[in-house]
Amino acid sequence: MNEDKPVESTLGVAEQASPSAPLLERAGAQAAVLTQRTIDSVRDRSRRVREQALQTSERTIDYIRAEPVKSVLIAAAVGAALMALGQLMAGHARRRD
Repeated sequence: MNEDKPVESTLGVAEQASPSAPLLERAGAQAAVLTQRTIDSVRDRSRRVREQALQTSERTIDYIRAEPVKSVLIAAAVGAALMALGQLMAGHARRRD
């Protein structure tokens, strides 16, 4: 079964009903092309982000294996900094109320 047949027959009716139908058909085709390009671009960027995240994860694991003590100290320092920031923000929010 050909999926294009209903579209072709609909376009034929539209062309007969309106002299601007070819313009609308062209605009629709351009919109379809633009939509497909956007989908392809998003798919490509998503793939690249996944690959970059995987590489970063692998490098992080390699670093942790090579420097376990340093990694734990860095993680503890980052955790403490985030806790301090969270408490600072919570205190600021309470003062505003």
